[in-house]
Amino acid sequence: DYQLRGLAWLDLMTSLGLGGCLADDMGLGKTITLIALHLRRAERDPAGRPTLVVCPASLLGNWQREIQRFAPGVPVRRFHGAGRTLGGLDGGFVLTTYGTMRSAAEELGGIAWGMVVADEAQHVKNPYSATARALRTIPTPARVALTGTPVENNLSELWALLDWTTPGLLGPLKSFRARHARAVEGGEDPEAAERLARLVRPFLLRRRKSDPGIVPELPPKTETDRPVPLTREQASLYEAVVRESMLIIEGSEGIARRGLVLKLLTSLKQICDHPALFLKEGFSPDRARADRSGKLTLLDELLDTVLAEDGSMLVFTQYVGMARLITAHLATRSVPAEMLHGGTPVAERERMVDRFQDGATPVLVLSLKAAGTGLNLTRAGHVVHFDRWWNPAVEEQATDRAYRIGQTQPVQVHRLITEGTVEDRIAEMLQAKRALADAILGSGEAALTELTDRELTDLVSLRRPA
Repeated sequence: DYQLRGLAWLDLMTSLGLGGCLADDMGLGKTITLIALHLRRAERDPAGRPTLVVCPASLLGNWQREIQRFAPGVPVRRFHGAGRTLGGLDGGFVLTTYGTMRSAAEELGGIAWGMVVADEAQHVKNPYSATARALRTIPTPARVALTGTPVENNLSELWALLDWTTPGLLGPLKSFRARHARAVEGGEDPEAAERLARLVRPFLLRRRKSDPGIVPELPPKTETDRPVPLTREQASLYEAVVRESMLIIEGSEGIARRGLVLKLLTSLKQICDHPALFLKEGFSPDRARADRSGKLTLLDELLDTVLAEDGSMLVFTQYVGMARLITAHLATRSVPAEMLHGGTPVAERERMVDRFQDGATPVLVLSLKAAGTGLNLTRAGHVVHFDRWWNPAVEEQATDRAYRIGQTQPVQVHRLITEGTVEDRIAEMLQAKRALADAILGSGEAALTELTDRELTDLVSLRRPA
């Protein structure tokens, strides 16, 4: 039902010449909704114009598989890598990456597209980036942004998405920041969030898995913060780094000081993970011992339980070095595990996903940024966040690799937090940031129908030619 409503909404927006941002939670089937939208628009388009999908490289295979599965017979072409060509297009889909789109924008701009789709659209959240500027140069009557996280860090990112889908809607960035963003982010005006939500609601559709009536078929998800103690080695390292760094930081200012603070935070988070990561001791099994790290000791305990149930587990960390240490440690325990990170080639990544989904590999260790989007890993009943990212949206995206349509078992999410450390404080900050996203993205597809004629005309007339 909710997918049909999403399709009807996108169909209405694009046929009115307005774009839309579909910001449903990860795993609620945005890809399928978009394939259905293409089919519906193609029926009414005598010219048979193709749809361009711009997505991260890791999602090309997923898009191709889904189109072949849900729209068999519709032509689909990858415009990526050597030998790419746009010759002889006959409707259907063209899939490309953000990098290729940036370098081939002029070539792509010469095609009459029926619709342009930006998937994982947070990749163009910086309106001044070369990628975002290139995307704006590709003309099309219909623009759709897909993202599970439209307010990742600040409201300027929301502006960037909606100013691409519906140019002019929120006015120039400078006046938008002055009128809305500062009041909402600062929290001094409680009605500011509601005013902004009213303005963006007609153009942005967001449904949460927790909304009543959405995906009743998804099993429950349990999230647990698991406090772990530091080992003696970790505690003494931690205190020494704090002491030495604060002395230097106190004597510095400006940009140099900011750099030092970031370096300190990174050092502390690495010590909380494992001393060998911070000391850069390499990845040999004797360095990766669990008795040096409270988190690795707990991971071992969780893993014993999961393997005893013949279950599968995803372990996310933001440090590739930590992923290597975990994999080295699991090898000494003879636990079959693989590691997926940003440098993993797309073909090998797809094979890893298949082996995990088939149950051949019970543990997949993933670097958070590389694996946060687009992968379908529903075999996992357990998701472990070995360390905390500064951004709750990125964490939720990672969790949603397992907690998505097709999941039939309850999912347990374990967040490992070292007691009394900076991680404890980050956890509190993350709660506050999540509240900002929830305040703005009220869901309400009915909002469009509630606008008066004048309001609607007002909004429609802001549309600038692409």
